[in-house]
Amino acid sequence: MGHEDEARTVLLAKQRHRRTTLSPHIRAWGHIQDVAVGYGYRPARAGLWLMALLVCGALFFGLHPPAPLEAGKAPDFNAVFYTLDLLVPIITFGQEGAFAPRDSGQWLAYGLIAAGWVLATTVTAGVSRAISRQ
Repeated sequence: MGHEDEARTVLLAKQRHRRTTLSPHIRAWGHIQDVAVGYGYRPARAGLWLMALLVCGALFFGLHPPAPLEAGKAPDFNAVFYTLDLLVPIITFGQEGAFAPRDSGQWLAYGLIAAGWVLATTVTAGVSRAISRQ
């Protein structure tokens, strides 16, 4: 009948019910998918997660800037664009390849890269689903 929001709500409830029948480790992954993007039925959440991760990364790298890989050749460091370089897998601002984080910054960088890939694929799937409906 054209009630897309209600249909997504029903499909989301179906996924949540299905999750209760799965093994514990798959159930844990289901909880993560549900919170992060509502099993793909709430792709706007991915945008919110990207913004939150951007703010966290920019704050961390603003306080703890990574060292340049080649002194004198690196561009001026920008914590926001460095974090965007880590988060968004498709585009580059030239920051990620010019600087090398250390210690906890390296682990944060790994986490941002992984989260960026997961969230970018979720946003892509959500956009393609929205386009295919039209």
